[in-house]
Amino acid sequence: MSDSASMHRTRCAAQTAGLAGMLGDPDHLGGTHHAGAAALQPYRRLTRRRALWLAAVALLIVGSVLFDLRSGPSGLPLATLLHTLFDRAAADPAASVIVWQIRLPYAVMAVLVGGALGLSGAEMQTILNNPLASPYTLGVSAAAAFGASLAIVLDITLPGIAQSWIVSANAFLFALFSALLLDGVARWRGMNTSGVVLFGIALVFAFHALVSLTQFVASADALQGLIFWTLGSLARADWPKIGVLAVALALALPLALRNAWKLTALRLGEDRAASFGIDVRRIRLMTLLRVSVLSALAVSFVGTIGFVGLIAPHIARTLFGEDHRFYLPGSMLVGALMLSLASIASKLLVPGVLIPVGIVTALVGIPLFLGIVVRTQGVSS
Repeated sequence: MSDSASMHRTRCAAQTAGLAGMLGDPDHLGGTHHAGAAALQPYRRLTRRRALWLAAVALLIVGSVLFDLRSGPSGLPLATLLHTLFDRAAADPAASVIVWQIRLPYAVMAVLVGGALGLSGAEMQTILNNPLASPYTLGVSAAAAFGASLAIVLDITLPGIAQSWIVSANAFLFALFSALLLDGVARWRGMNTSGVVLFGIALVFAFHALVSLTQFVASADALQGLIFWTLGSLARADWPKIGVLAVALALALPLALRNAWKLTALRLGEDRAASFGIDVRRIRLMTLLRVSVLSALAVSFVGTIGFVGLIAPHIARTLFGEDHRFYLPGSMLVGALMLSLASIASKLLVPGVLIPVGIVTALVGIPLFLGIVVRTQGVSS
């Protein structure tokens, strides 16, 4: 018992010292130099280990992208692939078209969408203190599907939008509307986290019903197009859309990391975070709005992709813990790796057939989702 208590005290001291380092607390870092240094030793080792995990996941993403580029009906040797990537002008024209116009946009879009959903899911689960929160479960994906259905089935869209952007623009506008509605109701009614999650679930059912209605009145061709969109596919990837999503993700990640210590403190409880001078309500609502916009943009380009934003944060939490300086980029990288691997599987499961990637993520995500539910119920009981 005494050894267990001693280990517990040491762990708590390290965690307190680590959080104090993030908050810049001089009482913890300077007041008791020797005790603080001893407590920080395990924390520094833990920080180095987390940094190594980030590098390892990043390397796995590079390997996954290279494997994704080689996958497909036209097999490309690794030497030919690398030559085409780094010396496009001297490459074989057929190989150049396959790599630069087909496979590379798919592979890059998979990484960006997975990263966007992973980052969004991580922040949602933190601010709502709910392990089941994600863009998929809060209605953002369902709203995007309804917006796409209006464009595909009824040709309802805003004027002045290029033909290639009509479906994506509609999906983004409705996903953004869903996020703003969720944010507005939360502000107006002063909802707690449980109320926000329940309202998001209500939005899911409402938009699914509206999508079913548009399917009922759709023609055969329009119905086929709508169903294919809702399955989630990387086939719609192109370089302009990749550029837009890359810029959005590049802006969202620094904003998330700027609030990393506040989000880490929030995991200690709202009262504890408030005692550090954090405006809990403001950080929660601003984060919810930001990640909803990011996830809406990602879903609007590729269709409904479920479970990545839900599962990636749980894997990242296992690898990186609750320190959001590592947890947030870790969740983004894990999400990118998950969707990149799903892209590979979508090409290899049925030879000669490109399965929509949303089907693959659902097949893998459902058992993991059930595991999370069982584990959460076990902890709560």
